[in-house]
Amino acid sequence: MFDTSKRMEALPFSGIRVMMERANRMQKEGQDVIHMEIGRPDFDTPEVIKKAAYESLEKGHVFYTSNYGTPELRAAIAEKLTKENGVAYAPEEILVTIGVGEGTYASIAAFLNPGEEVLVPNPVWLNYIHVPEFFDVKPVTYSLKEENDYQIDMDELESKTTSKTKMLVINSPGNPTGTVQSLETLQKLADFAKKHDLIVVSDEIYEKLVYGGVRHVSIASLPGMKERTITLNGFSKCYSMTGWRLGYAAAPVEFIQGLVRVHQYVNTCASSFVQDAGVVALKEAEPDVQIMVKEYERRRDYAVKALNEMDGISCKMPEGAFYIFVNIKSLGKTSAEVADYLLDHAKVATVPGSAFGTEGEGYIRLSYACSYERIVEAMARMKEAFKELKA
Repeated sequence: MFDTSKRMEALPFSGIRVMMERANRMQKEGQDVIHMEIGRPDFDTPEVIKKAAYESLEKGHVFYTSNYGTPELRAAIAEKLTKENGVAYAPEEILVTIGVGEGTYASIAAFLNPGEEVLVPNPVWLNYIHVPEFFDVKPVTYSLKEENDYQIDMDELESKTTSKTKMLVINSPGNPTGTVQSLETLQKLADFAKKHDLIVVSDEIYEKLVYGGVRHVSIASLPGMKERTITLNGFSKCYSMTGWRLGYAAAPVEFIQGLVRVHQYVNTCASSFVQDAGVVALKEAEPDVQIMVKEYERRRDYAVKALNEMDGISCKMPEGAFYIFVNIKSLGKTSAEVADYLLDHAKVATVPGSAFGTEGEGYIRLSYACSYERIVEAMARMKEAFKELKA
C-alpha cells in the first residue's frame, strides 16, 4: 500500500462534488433528488454547435492541434474579445485550454513561486484557494460580504497586501454569490493592481449570464490593464458545454508563453473537433445563449422571491451567473448541517457555503440551472424542511 504525497494530504475533496456524489447515490437508490448543487446547465448544447462537431469528425479532424489551439479558434476568440469586451487581442495572445480550471492551474504554476502570495476572494470557487496551496503559494483571502453587496472592500485589500503579493484574482460575475463587480469597483481594482504591480487573473466564465440590464465589464479593457491581466473564459456555462471542456486564456504574448509551457505538459491541446465546434459557438450560437439567459432570469426571480418569503431565510438578488447565496444564519446550524438536512429530509441537493471559504459559513449555495418546474418543487420542499428544522 502506497501513501499519497504530503501535498495530497493537505488537498481536500471538492465540497461541491461531495454533495453531488451523495445526491447521485440517493438518486440511484430510487430517491427523487432535485439537483441544485452543481453549476451544470440543464439545457442541451445548441444544435448548431453539436452539428459543427459532427461535421468536424466526419472530415477527419481527430488529430493533435497546436498546443496553442487551432488558428481558427484563436482568431475567433480574439475577434469576440475585441468586439464584445473592448479589448483588442491578436490570435497570438490566445491560448485554448481545457476549461477555466486548467487556466487557473496554469496561471498559478507559470507565474508564482513558493512562498509568494495571491489575493483571492472569500467566498469563491474553491480552486482558487486550493490550487495555490498545491504549489506552496499562499492564498490570502479578502472578504466578499453580504452587507457590502459582495463588492470588494479596497481598504481590506490594501491591508492584506505585502511585499510577497504577486497576483490578484477576481471573479465577476461571481461564484458562489452571483455578484457582478461594479465599474467603480473595477476601476479601483485597476488602480490597486498598477500601484502594487500585480498580475490580475480575471475569471469571466459567467460573463454572458447577467440580468436586469446589468453590464459585464472586463477589467482588461480599463486603461493600463491589458498588459497585466490574464482573462480566463470558456464555453461551459454560457453555451451549455460543460462536458466539452473548452476554455481559453487571453493575455499579452509573454504571459501566453508562460501558460503554454504548463499546458503542453498537462494536456497537450484541446480536442480538435471540440475546437471546431467552439468557432461555430462564437459565431452562430448567440441567439441560443439569449434564450437560456431569459429562462435563467425567470428561474432566478421565482427562487429569490420564494426564498425571501421563508421564515428566517434571506438572500440577495444575484445579478449574474446562476447561483443564489442563501443566508441561513438564523437557523443556528452550520452550513454543512443545513445542506445535509435539506438533502436527507427534502431531497434537495445544495452546497454548504463553507465549501467556498470561511466567509461562506452561514450560507448555502443553490444553482437555478435546473428546470423551472424542479425549482418550484424544490422551493416547496425547502420551505417545509426549514419549518421542521426550526421547530
